[in-house]
Amino acid sequence: MSRRTAPTGASDISEPLDDDEIDRLDGFLLGRVDEDEWRDGMDEGVIDIAELDGLLTAVVSGPVTLPPSRWLPAVWGDFEPVWDSMAEAERMMTVLMRHVNSIAAHLIEEPESFEPLFLEREVDGKTFMIVDEWCEGYRRGVELAEAEWRAGDAEIMALLEPIYDFTEASAWPAHERAEREIEALQRTIAPNVRAIHAYWLARRGAATTSASARPVQRAQPRVGRNEPCPCGSGKKYKKCCLQ
Repeated sequence: MSRRTAPTGASDISEPLDDDEIDRLDGFLLGRVDEDEWRDGMDEGVIDIAELDGLLTAVVSGPVTLPPSRWLPAVWGDFEPVWDSMAEAERMMTVLMRHVNSIAAHLIEEPESFEPLFLEREVDGKTFMIVDEWCEGYRRGVELAEAEWRAGDAEIMALLEPIYDFTEASAWPAHERAEREIEALQRTIAPNVRAIHAYWLARRGAATTSASARPVQRAQPRVGRNEPCPCGSGKKYKKCCLQ
C-alpha cells in the first residue's frame, strides 16, 4: 500500500497517519465485525483502510461539506462499535479526523502529489495494484450527497466513470478488459480524483462568493454553547466546532 506524506505546512490535526497507525486502523476495520453477528443483507460498512480512504476522499472532494455525523454511519454500516471506554472512542475519532483532515489538506495544498491509498498484491513475483476497495469507498462517499453530485455536468460524470468501473454497483466492467487495459484504466483514477476535487472546489468557491452578497438566514435554530455539537462528535459545541 502506498503511503502519503504531509503536505508542506500541515498542522498536527491534518498530519497523515504514520505506517503503524494505518496498520492499526486497517486491522480495526477488518476485525470489527463478528462473523456470528452478520446476517445476509446487513451492511458491514467500510471493511479496510483502502475503502475508508476512498470514502473520505469523496467526502472532502464533493459539492457540499459533509460533517462526521453524515459520513460516520457509512463507515460503521449496521455495526456501530461498542466502545470499552470514552477514551477509546475519542482515540478512534481522533485517528479518523486526522485522516480526513490530512486528505483535505493534501488536496488543497499539494493536489498534484495526491495519491489514493490503493492496495497491492504480489503474485508470482509481480506486484498488482488493487483499486476495487478504494473505488467502492469513493462510491459510498458520492452516494452520501448523490443528488448534489448528479447536478454536475458531463465532465464530472466522465471523471467518475473509471472509478465506478471498479465497483460492484457497475458489476466491475473494468475486469472484463485485458490486463494492460485494466492497468491503464487504474492509472486514470488518481488524476481524475484530483480533477474532481478541483471541479467542485471551484464551484463551491463561486457559490460562497455569490452567497456572501445576500443576507444570511439560519435554516435551523442557533446551537447553544453547551448543547451537543451538530457535527456528531458527542462533545459540547463550545468544546468542539465553536473553538
